[in-house]
Amino acid sequence: MKIPFSNLPGRHERHFIRKLNNPLFDDLIIDHSDEELLEMQRLDNDELVNYLSELRALVQRAIALNPNEESQVILDLKSDLDESYEKACTLADDQRSNKVAISQLLEVVMKTVRSSAGNDTLAQQQLEDEVLARATHFRLLEQPIVADMLDPDTRIQPQELVPALLSESGEGLAAALEIFDAQQLQQTIADARQLLGSMDRAPDDAQARFRQIEDCLADLNPSP
Repeated sequence: MKIPFSNLPGRHERHFIRKLNNPLFDDLIIDHSDEELLEMQRLDNDELVNYLSELRALVQRAIALNPNEESQVILDLKSDLDESYEKACTLADDQRSNKVAISQLLEVVMKTVRSSAGNDTLAQQQLEDEVLARATHFRLLEQPIVADMLDPDTRIQPQELVPALLSESGEGLAAALEIFDAQQLQQTIADARQLLGSMDRAPDDAQARFRQIEDCLADLNPSP
């Protein structure tokens, strides 16, 4: 009997699936056992359970804020909320309600920070820039490949980055490439060219993703 894959897998199972029968990876997974898949699902479930406990504690910290709380306490809470949102994006199951709750708490915290900035125009502009940067960051995190790449404990090893990118959907790859600068794109293209050139027959989808990366670099460095 084969254990079914999760409808909304977490980061461990996602990376397991990326490597399943995927010739782009050196250590691709073939004919996986139920035990292997169950272990990935167990790891994801353990992370989810731990996260929910940590999130409850974080919400309690936000609720317990005093009206005249020290600025460092507020900044620490803001940073922890950002990290909590990022972590939610790596987890199994539907995390939309948790992410909405975190976003709402961040709005409350940002209002407090804005109030502290008073009439300081520069400080207020910096806060607006931060809000816009966060919105972009959270948008990109909606693509699992981005959340998995930015995860401090990422399952994607350095030598697996290019295979993972070439295995993505066009939409997922486009989001991932937004966090690359021109030099990183050049290196990615070089590594991808070497990988695809070493294969007798590179998958058509991988070749399409390679061209997408080339196009992205061309857009950053348009011809005169």
